[in-house]
Amino acid sequence: MQIFHTMAPVTDTRGCAVALGYFDGVHCGHRMVLGGAVRYADENNLAPAAFTFELPGNQTLKGGRILSPTQKHVRVASLGIQQYLEPPFEAFRDLSPEDFVEKVLVECFHAKAVFCGNNFTFGARAAGNVELLHALCEPRGIAVHIVPMAQYGAQAVSSTRIRAALEEGRLDDANAMLGAPYAIDWTVTHGKGVGTSRLGTPTVNQNYPPDALQPCAGVYLTRIHLQGRWWPAATGIGKRPTVDDSANAAVTCETYVPDFSGNLYGQNPVLEFHRYLCPVRKFHNLQELSDLIRRAARESKAYFAAQTVK
Repeated sequence: MQIFHTMAPVTDTRGCAVALGYFDGVHCGHRMVLGGAVRYADENNLAPAAFTFELPGNQTLKGGRILSPTQKHVRVASLGIQQYLEPPFEAFRDLSPEDFVEKVLVECFHAKAVFCGNNFTFGARAAGNVELLHALCEPRGIAVHIVPMAQYGAQAVSSTRIRAALEEGRLDDANAMLGAPYAIDWTVTHGKGVGTSRLGTPTVNQNYPPDALQPCAGVYLTRIHLQGRWWPAATGIGKRPTVDDSANAAVTCETYVPDFSGNLYGQNPVLEFHRYLCPVRKFHNLQELSDLIRRAARESKAYFAAQTVK
């Protein structure tokens, strides 16, 4: 997938079928929009493309970032998108709906078709809706395809619902709406060394950046991609009250990989969350904490041994 970070014409000259949206989380609804553009492009000898944007600094839409930019790109590319335009929001925020169609869809994509959800808005101050998109695209020979909202639990799938599910520990609901396991790829950093020196369970530390959504504190069954393969693991997110009960204790994300040893500092391994196991709590001693970590690791190994997860 070719990624463009400026308002520049894409390199494929065939014309594009363009998916439109922010695609935070690349959830089931986004996948329907992106997949529609890919299928149409295949059937009409066009380039499958997507237009989205990046917000400045640590800003996000309606809450913390669900996926890192890299994970977002990986998931979009896996759906078949080949031309991906992601300029900063400031580059087009002041465009009128008419200018958005002309400068983005016509000049950047040579669009022949566009795909979006029925709640899509565009142009300065969200002045354009799907009805106006139809009216502006039709004279330019651009077909407009409005994709119905994906449903889960008799309600529309949304990034807001996914954030709420993650924050409440409803991982099964979040993963169902995402259409793939929730995952992080934050940089591995040095921790306090408690896992190695005092518990006998060395951990991979991938602490959350300020702009990222932080899931519910607790213990999770996870798997981590290291050295070209997936390893069953157990991950704890929280303040570690057993080893640090101070009021200003930092929230950490620590993963124990029972069958792996190696130096991962500075790397960005993908960590997938598959099952919420239990809340974080303060134990009477370190042995009880170590026992929980090892039990979670055993359960993770058993869980993945019974799965057909690719």
